[in-house]
Amino acid sequence: MLAILLALGATALLAPLCVRALGRNAFVLLAAVPLGCLAWVGWHWNRRSAETLDWIPGLHLSISLRFDTLAAIMCALVLGVGALVLLYCSRYFTDDEPRLGLFAAELVGFAAAMFGLVTSDNLLLLYTFWELTTVLSFLLVGHYAERATSRRAATQALLVTTAGGLAMLVGIIVLAQAGGSYQISVLLANPPHGAAAVVGVALILAGAISKSSIVPMHFWLPGAMAAPTPVSAYLHAAAMVKAGIYLIARLAPGFAENPAWHVTIIPLGLVTMVLGGWRAFGAHDLKLVLAFGTVSQLGFMAVLVGIGTQAAALAGMAMLLAHALFKAALFMTVGIIDHTTGTRDIRKLAGLGRRLPVLAVVAALAAASMAGLPPFLGFVGKEAAFTAIADAPTLASWVQIVTLAAVVLGSVLTLAYSLRFWVGAFGSKELTEPSPAVARMHAPGALFLAPPALLAVSGLAAGPAAAAVGNLLEPYARTLPGAATLHLLLWHGFGLALALTGVVVAGGVVMYAGHRIVDRLRPRKALLGNADRAYDAALRMMDRLSIEMTSATQRGSLPLTQATILTTMAVLPTVLLALGATAQLHARLWDSPWQPAIAAVMIAAALAATIMRNRLASVLLVGVTGYGCGVLFAVHGAPDLALTQFLVETLTLVIFVLVLRKLPAEIEDARVAAFRLPRAALAIVVGAVVAVIGAFASNARRSAPISAQMPDAAYHLGNGRNVVNVLLVDIRAWDTLGEISVLLVAATGVASLVFRHRRFGTAPRVSDVPSFQPSAEVTWLRGGELIDPRHRSLVLEVTTRLVFPTIMVLSFYFFFAGHNAPGGGFAGGLTAGLALVLRYLAGGRYELGEALPIDAGHILGVGLAFAAGTAAMSILVGAPVLSSATIEFTLPVIGHAKLVTAVFFDVGVYLIVVGLVLDVLRSLGARLDSSAEAQVLVGARR
Repeated sequence: MLAILLALGATALLAPLCVRALGRNAFVLLAAVPLGCLAWVGWHWNRRSAETLDWIPGLHLSISLRFDTLAAIMCALVLGVGALVLLYCSRYFTDDEPRLGLFAAELVGFAAAMFGLVTSDNLLLLYTFWELTTVLSFLLVGHYAERATSRRAATQALLVTTAGGLAMLVGIIVLAQAGGSYQISVLLANPPHGAAAVVGVALILAGAISKSSIVPMHFWLPGAMAAPTPVSAYLHAAAMVKAGIYLIARLAPGFAENPAWHVTIIPLGLVTMVLGGWRAFGAHDLKLVLAFGTVSQLGFMAVLVGIGTQAAALAGMAMLLAHALFKAALFMTVGIIDHTTGTRDIRKLAGLGRRLPVLAVVAALAAASMAGLPPFLGFVGKEAAFTAIADAPTLASWVQIVTLAAVVLGSVLTLAYSLRFWVGAFGSKELTEPSPAVARMHAPGALFLAPPALLAVSGLAAGPAAAAVGNLLEPYARTLPGAATLHLLLWHGFGLALALTGVVVAGGVVMYAGHRIVDRLRPRKALLGNADRAYDAALRMMDRLSIEMTSATQRGSLPLTQATILTTMAVLPTVLLALGATAQLHARLWDSPWQPAIAAVMIAAALAATIMRNRLASVLLVGVTGYGCGVLFAVHGAPDLALTQFLVETLTLVIFVLVLRKLPAEIEDARVAAFRLPRAALAIVVGAVVAVIGAFASNARRSAPISAQMPDAAYHLGNGRNVVNVLLVDIRAWDTLGEISVLLVAATGVASLVFRHRRFGTAPRVSDVPSFQPSAEVTWLRGGELIDPRHRSLVLEVTTRLVFPTIMVLSFYFFFAGHNAPGGGFAGGLTAGLALVLRYLAGGRYELGEALPIDAGHILGVGLAFAAGTAAMSILVGAPVLSSATIEFTLPVIGHAKLVTAVFFDVGVYLIVVGLVLDVLRSLGARLDSSAEAQVLVGARR
């Protein structure tokens, strides 16, 4: 199973290259991968297997995959229909289709995500794949990004399914805490009870309802028809919308008796079936007929798999399989019609059956299965459903009657819109000549027709072979409690099910025959309201609410925003400490005479910064407090922290100076006088609260600090003597990965704010200046020759030329020595960044390009790739994510050496810090310099 996931993932990565090389024919090659994976599924159909790979044991997250009958059914749909859809894409698209390679990658990636979802045995892993399908469906639905309808449909699908997914995540956590495990198999074996289990199940069902387009979350699916037809045929017929049905079916063996189960699934499923069928019968767009029909069928399947009996589960699996076959075939048929005629409106189609008899037969076979006519698999599943509902011991008698009546009504609507679909698409409609759209059509090729034909014929063949199909599906049904009372057969004899089928056929034919009367009687406004409009109203309400909240809390005043944050920070902890503090405070004024001396300097600098009017002087005084903190680290025996503090403080000062160049040197008198006393009071209160919290935190400890064990753990577990660095790149590497990701986002944000339209890219070099004539004299820095002589410092250029290589060597030393001595990737990156700062200050923006002629974005990307790649490599070798290993070897001259794989993670940290500094210099430095030069040039021209 893990190999299939990796194969599908690798295929998704290679898909753009294949499409670039082979054009649309690459889809034929790509289809071979899921087809080969399908062969594995068929070979292992009756074999239960499980694979587990520890990922983050501390968070109960493991890559636990389980293969059983239910997983096999879903995998067969995901891979089999997926392969046919890829084959269909090879003729649906043209070679000049925009973003075709990306589309292919997303489609194969979606197959991988769905395979992972249906084989996951860990709820958190299932949720991860669940959200991957959400994101990929957003991208696929929005493939035609230049169309407003596609963007809206993609956003709507994303918001609705993500909202349900967030509720589902809360439910997963609640249920796992109640059951003591995140393993699905463990929870099903010993399902938890009580209020927490009820809440957890209800929230998980909310996610399933949103994914499978069940009322009231049904409206996003018809809107998603703005996607290309292959997306509809795959995601909205066979794969994504079945995820919610799968989740209900997966949890039914353990939670069908949960109080939240039946009251949620059955009423919503029945309303969905009837409402979807009614809307499908009134639609004129062929794709909308199928979309609302899909909504109706999803409600039907949700009811069946949610009843909780073996017979209903078997009927639900039969309908699940039948629906995937006929609905994917019908969506592909609509794609061919749209592709050849240019329209999907049944009012513009007439005589198509005579022009495309093969396609008409294919559509007739699929539509007959959808309508539940014999001898198709749809008929077998519907007959089984009638019998299962009538005999369901888990339902009260009145519930059985209501459910059966609603299902019959929904089936009548299904047959009626099936007739409407086929006659509307292929009928002559009493016309002797084809409609204009049909008259100018072009005939589809054989490869275009093959996928829907194969699916439709499969639905026909599976009906007479119902017993064999049932043998494949029944092992799942037997996982539910009770005895098996039903087997799939094409003919069960005369009985209630056959009588109800007769009612359905008669009612559907009569309803279609009077469809004109029904259309006239249809109310102009939906009796239950319009869910799509309700969605728009909800978005407008949230927009208004956000605007009101923003206007109330963010008035554009930075002091006000800071005051709000600091006041909250001061008041909330103080109140909580006053109500619940139990620790006894014991404090020493100092441990060494250095501490009060350094503290006095820091206090003096802080007080001086508050009364200074010169901005630069204030910044320098604030920097003194930072350097004082670094000295305190050194005094307390933390040279690594002291080194990092000094480097960060120096770089921060440089950034401040870059910004202050564009601000007035002095603070205005009005700003100095305004709110002086309130600000001083707030500053004193915040400082006091932070000190008190620190004192309480240090005195609240009841056991030996874990820091005492850190040196030994760092050496024996992380193979390093520098505790800080080992913590960053090994023991708490997850935190570091998150932090460097934030740094990357911050760098991108700064560049976006400054450049607005596009990243500044590679800094300009001296050779980029056409009019530059190099000086005949010796130059220390090439960029210095382009600086205004009034601002040029020869001493600084000479010093930079001599010192820069030394600083870079020191940077590399910090990087390589950091695992056992003060330093590391962060300190080394900061040191290299300071070297670049020196080059920029001495030689200007052109010298920055000479120092490092690489785009900062590329450096950031490579750094993140190194860090994330280290995590991925750990998984591939069977180790926990971001765990390090030690490689020992002997080299000539050097002798015995050790290499800890965490060094590759540290490379990522180093590169991201360097890229961040470079991005800041090019945005706050070089970009502002170029803007100033442009303004001077414009002024000179005037």
